[in-house]
Amino acid sequence: MLPPRPARAPVVALLATLLAALLPTAAAQAADGREVSGGRLDWGVKSSFRSYLTGPMAQGGWELQDGAATEGDSQFRFHSAKGTYDAGRGAFEAAYQGGVRFTGHKKPDGSYALDLVFSAPAVRIADGKGTLYLDVTSKAKNTNKATTTSQVPFASLDLTGVHLRDDDAVALADVPATLTTDGEKAFAGFYKAGAALDPVALSADVLAPGTSGSAKVPPQGEFTGAAVDWGVRRTFREYVTGPASEGSWKLSDGAQDGGALFRFPQGKGTYDMEAKTLDASFAGTLRFTGKHLDLAFGGVKAAVKDGKGTLTADVTGNGRGTGKDVPLVTFDASGLTEKGGLTVVKEAPAKLTAEGAKAFGGVYQEGADMDPVSLAVPLDGKAALPPLPERGKAGDRASASPAPSSAAPAVVSSSSSSSSGSSFPVLPVTVGGTAVLALAGAAFLWIRKRRTVSAVGASDSVSGE
Repeated sequence: MLPPRPARAPVVALLATLLAALLPTAAAQAADGREVSGGRLDWGVKSSFRSYLTGPMAQGGWELQDGAATEGDSQFRFHSAKGTYDAGRGAFEAAYQGGVRFTGHKKPDGSYALDLVFSAPAVRIADGKGTLYLDVTSKAKNTNKATTTSQVPFASLDLTGVHLRDDDAVALADVPATLTTDGEKAFAGFYKAGAALDPVALSADVLAPGTSGSAKVPPQGEFTGAAVDWGVRRTFREYVTGPASEGSWKLSDGAQDGGALFRFPQGKGTYDMEAKTLDASFAGTLRFTGKHLDLAFGGVKAAVKDGKGTLTADVTGNGRGTGKDVPLVTFDASGLTEKGGLTVVKEAPAKLTAEGAKAFGGVYQEGADMDPVSLAVPLDGKAALPPLPERGKAGDRASASPAPSSAAPAVVSSSSSSSSGSSFPVLPVTVGGTAVLALAGAAFLWIRKRRTVSAVGASDSVSGE
């Protein structure tokens, strides 16, 4: 029974007071959300799946789509985070670009019994819980019918010990991931819900409050402080440090190492946003050395016109393609945009030029896929360059699970058309007078692949045909 009306009046007044006090807090929390623009997500899916895929049963491989790349031997890299971040509530939501197509069990008609695409990953974190979402295209094992499902809640992320409190960036490393019930269905039944997947690492750039990616800048003019990021080519880096070359690389004159890419900073030049043209020169020198190998890139320049970009460098060493202002690669600059006081090209696919092929001693042919190019040009004094890729800051969290096995095959099958590598690790690499076939490296990687492609244990089995 309700109290008499006079007795209810104080209660109503108290509730009104409490509501008035809470509303500003909720509004402040909503206003706290800031835009995320730029970042990467690294994930290997599952090491045993990759081993099975490239093993003697499936005899398959993978190919990268929509600007996706590889990070090391065991992870796929998705790029260009877009979303929101609220440091006060520890809430984060971001979608990334790129995809990976896995194929295996090739049929006589050229199709594949195993044909699976993971793309457009997104991560949502709220109330201490995290979920990895994927667009998934897969074939049912019995009917062979392909279905596409958008934003499947594919994996649960263990955020134990994670506290999102950094106002300027989000960076997480080695986050344990577990397959969900929806993920089990989307994975075509290869693994059961609850199965451990490879851990997830991600980063995201957080825009300054009030910028929202819409800072006003002059339509044309001069700039300083730009940067270009380029990894050259993953398989080339692996060759340099591998047993065939036993080499290394050295950065000087301000160049920086971002793990899977190199940054040439201190860029200066001119731009015209209406015409979408840009010319820039950068600092930094990158030198690769090893057996029969001495190759250096310096004096790096980037030019953009008519939606096409060209990266040039002064090439020195013992190769036949040395010289000044050598056009190494062309890249897709149609995505050149102005946002947050920056003109950017993100993870643009790159192709080797004829002159670039000579610089590499003919190891790669003209038109070969190289690592993507990213370009960032600050157009006002307040704009900050995207940070170099990182898996997380020291002290963010202890690694709760081991990183994906480095023994997973590093070479994709011949079905791959991406910059991730060739069909077989035979890299005839020298940049000297003659090309030496790196049989030692090929044998080493082939033996490693044979050893890692073993039958998957009963507790971690894959239902292949």
